[in-house]
Amino acid sequence: MNHRCAGPLIVLAVAIAFTGGCRRATPGDLAEADLPSPIVDDVGSYTATTIGSPFEGKPWITHLTISDLDRDGRPDILACDSQKNAIVWLRQITPTEFAETAVMSDLAAPVHITAVDMDGDADLDLIVACMGQIFPTNDRIGSIVVLENDGMQRFTKHVIAERTARVTDVQSGDFNGDGRRDLAVGQFGYDQGEIRWMENRGGWRFDSHSLLNLSGTVNVCVADFDGNGREDIVAVVSQQYEEIHLFDNTSSGSFGHKVIFGSINEDFGSSGLSICDLNRDGRPDLLYSNGDGFDYADPGSRPWHGVQWLENRGGGDFRYHRIGDLPGAYSPVGADVNGDGKIDVVAVSGFNDWKDPGAVSLIAYHNDGNQRFTAHVLAHAPTHLVTVATADFDADGRPELITGGFHAYPPWDRMSRIMLWSQKKP
Repeated sequence: MNHRCAGPLIVLAVAIAFTGGCRRATPGDLAEADLPSPIVDDVGSYTATTIGSPFEGKPWITHLTISDLDRDGRPDILACDSQKNAIVWLRQITPTEFAETAVMSDLAAPVHITAVDMDGDADLDLIVACMGQIFPTNDRIGSIVVLENDGMQRFTKHVIAERTARVTDVQSGDFNGDGRRDLAVGQFGYDQGEIRWMENRGGWRFDSHSLLNLSGTVNVCVADFDGNGREDIVAVVSQQYEEIHLFDNTSSGSFGHKVIFGSINEDFGSSGLSICDLNRDGRPDLLYSNGDGFDYADPGSRPWHGVQWLENRGGGDFRYHRIGDLPGAYSPVGADVNGDGKIDVVAVSGFNDWKDPGAVSLIAYHNDGNQRFTAHVLAHAPTHLVTVATADFDADGRPELITGGFHAYPPWDRMSRIMLWSQKKP
């Protein structure tokens, strides 16, 4: 599983697959915009502040998302704390000041949270993907939990599925056009896993429909990717197969299927997928990171790790672009971080050679407007960051960054739990 290579361009030339039957790339496929990004040392351009409750031991923040949970007009932070087996809410009291409370405890290894109105009562419910255990096992210990909001941020727990292969992500969409929010589900398992959609029958009852039986699903994304007016599902798989799958909604919950990206490098380490209209053409693109290695490998040089953009060309076709190299890359998100009106990309590193003080933990790829990127290194510490989210908490026109630390292996000297990164004023 631990492969070496001569360099990132060679890896791209032999390991990238494109739309339509996974055609393998050749050197001629590498456009100028896909060459490695120039690098700028921007360490010190942000002020990092610890927020939320103090931590003891080794924090395991597996996912962060931004949502105005109490609908007071101020963005809040929701986090999966897999060390505490809890969902926590960092409510914004005043700009960039937060108070943390536990929304729900006794959740077995929550790893992804989505805020959406599932029952149509105009408040935000919470969908939680629970792995049961973070590290590999074939035990059927995963679950899907919906936390129903009564409008006053008191939550009732509904277990939608349990005793199933470890669940890594759940997103909602109305896939059959009946007005109810259905679920798209990714399950990592270990040697067993699945991608499926769950049909909302009402009364917190769901029927399950399998889309693909493959182990290793990391993330699922929901949007109308092919422009036919129906919500589709995209999923990234990182276990034996390093692929991104499009399930196009053909009618009332019937799905076609094709692979829109694939790598022949079994150590490619797919680690994250998010939706972002990076070129602002009105079509939802995909940001994709590969940097995983927690389960089986020692940190070290993996020049194929990095961040990429799958450009939506319409009709379910995508074109691959390399944004930049980043060992241990995780959690790519789009945001206009420098206020120039163009969508940039932020990512973190979770799996890196942290004995090297120059290892990068937080980076922003600045977009010149033509989707050519300059990598701005923002931090070397804290280490072991696996999740990042962005929002303009202080309404100054530039987003702050929120990061979460997942400290599953040494060194333990630069740990964090949840941190707020604010740009320093000129």
